[in-house]
Amino acid sequence: MHWSQTFILFLNHEQYLVLLISIFLLEIIAGVLAYITYQELDEELRQNLKVTMQQKYKQLGEDGVTQAVDKLQQEFKCCGSYNSSDWRDCAWIQEPLNKRLVPDSCCKSPGDLCGLRDHPSNIYKVEGGCIMKLEEFILSQLYILGAVGIGIAFLQLVGMMFTCCLYQHLKEDPY
Repeated sequence: MHWSQTFILFLNHEQYLVLLISIFLLEIIAGVLAYITYQELDEELRQNLKVTMQQKYKQLGEDGVTQAVDKLQQEFKCCGSYNSSDWRDCAWIQEPLNKRLVPDSCCKSPGDLCGLRDHPSNIYKVEGGCIMKLEEFILSQLYILGAVGIGIAFLQLVGMMFTCCLYQHLKEDPY
């Protein structure tokens, strides 16, 4: 016999229902906390993305940041945190040997030195920049998680109803 079956045998039916309801309430609390955390993450993202891009992109020892920013800009077809002009204040752009106006990952068709021009035909000039695209992506994932959570909650409610029905049936007709 599995340990969970043994555990359930020690519970009477009311305790089992209370256990199911407690698990259900914990899941609701977890959902609320996830939403609150998303709001905090969103604010932190807005505050730190631009600074991180400007100070750490293509800097010594910051290869992970550089790769992440390049992937972000290519995957979401965006340039800069709010717009392409964010790159003007970037430490790497301001280096004397660098002639680029934006990183090559901003280009619609990336290639070496394609960031020399920042014309809209060459780079992604999306209003709102990468922050808006990233927020939309995170929000879409949050909707999916919410839908899955609601589906699981529905199944748990059905399970609780069946438990109540089974309890009533066993109470009326004990074998």
